[in-house]
Amino acid sequence: MNAQGTDIVITAAAARRIGEILAGEPAGSMLRISVNGGGCSGFQYGFDIDAERAADDLLVEKDGASVLIDEVSLQYLKGSTLDFVDDLIGQSFKIDNPQATASCGCGTSFSL
Repeated sequence: MNAQGTDIVITAAAARRIGEILAGEPAGSMLRISVNGGGCSGFQYGFDIDAERAADDLLVEKDGASVLIDEVSLQYLKGSTLDFVDDLIGQSFKIDNPQATASCGCGTSFSL
């Protein structure tokens, strides 16, 4: 599965940070984003390093950064933007998800 028609956007800041993280990992490593049940709002985002791409994974690439999203998680992430923010409360990946009807204060969980 490729990135066409999925509307997943990776900002330049996120691509840069992913590149920095993956530089310290074995060659071929990618960032995997998943959506799991749990969190204070019903679903939560997961971020992991993975060297294996499953047949049903979507691969999104930008500026040398590779992101994997499994088929089940993709239905909850369509139209989302992955950004990396560095502000007064710290550094983190932020997902702007147009499907989320509510999210928690830390931004790692959401509801539909």
